[in-house]
Amino acid sequence: MVKSPPMATINRDHFGNTQAGTPVDIYTLSTEALSVKVLTRGCAFYEVNVPDRKGNTANVCSNMATLAHYENRRTFFGAFIGRFANRIANATFDLDGKTYTLAKNPFGHAIHGGPGGLDTVVWNIEKATADDREAVLELSYRSPDGVEGYPGNLDLRVLYKLAQNRLWLDYTATTDQRTFVNLTNHTFWNLAGAGSPSILDHKLTMAADRYLPTKEGLIPTGEIASVSGTALDFRTERRVGERIGDIAEPWFAGGYDHCLILVDKPKGTMSLAAKLVDPESGRTMTVETTEPALQFYSGNFLDNTIVSAEGKTFPKQSLLCLEAQHYPDSPHQPSFPSTLLEPGETYRQTTIHTFGVE
Repeated sequence: MVKSPPMATINRDHFGNTQAGTPVDIYTLSTEALSVKVLTRGCAFYEVNVPDRKGNTANVCSNMATLAHYENRRTFFGAFIGRFANRIANATFDLDGKTYTLAKNPFGHAIHGGPGGLDTVVWNIEKATADDREAVLELSYRSPDGVEGYPGNLDLRVLYKLAQNRLWLDYTATTDQRTFVNLTNHTFWNLAGAGSPSILDHKLTMAADRYLPTKEGLIPTGEIASVSGTALDFRTERRVGERIGDIAEPWFAGGYDHCLILVDKPKGTMSLAAKLVDPESGRTMTVETTEPALQFYSGNFLDNTIVSAEGKTFPKQSLLCLEAQHYPDSPHQPSFPSTLLEPGETYRQTTIHTFGVE
């Protein structure tokens, strides 16, 4: 009897060495439906290869050509973000009577864990296995007490699982001191193929009925507002570019960079957050998550200067992000869901991307 070949596979290749000499590998997880490439630096998705309605496969996430490009220009392409995704106002927070000072971005706020955030480090491989159902890659990292100003040793696990056309992202974290944690993945998508010129004709649906208004620097005002009557109402399917011109605040640079609050659900439960469709290719992607919010970014600051491994560049609004996370600046906003992690607790997040055609 001839044994059937496995439906899922996983392979490792060397990607390069960092400027400090640390080896970085690239893992390829494959099923009959998809293939995904992951860098050990930043747990970053390097390729997500998806067929269209005619069976033609394209990579739908952005990347850069070499490891040196990743080290020399921080784009967050495909990367795991932490310790705190998004922004913390004035790059400080108070905890247990002490003020912690974080690295500042050009607007004076903390963003995405600081310049030495978790997207910049090389992670350890805990598991790389495949069987007839799924391919699994598990990575770990200890973020030391005091790194980028955050208290506590934070022990993190990231598990990526590919099963047929579904891509699981499972995160856990534990700490030995009280600390704030907000984790996400920052993949930039274009379902027509990364390097296609625009995402404005993509169709988007989001299960979000509220959003966080922000002031300059994209810091929440503390208000929670309804999406009704605004350009942020994607409760029914709309073209991304349909009302993008209605966003007038200059700090958004002519597009979306908003935290959308998902319809109320019990804490930690999975729900459908978004569906993205490229009408031309027929490719679809749904996002399910345990998180309470999505940060929707329409690539407003892309400037056509980054070259991908395929030799393509990324003009303004040629890519978009749908980042499952908690609310930005929650350490300063007691009315927002808490991002405080206590010793003895485990932070958990699951987000699932499902790819298809229509």
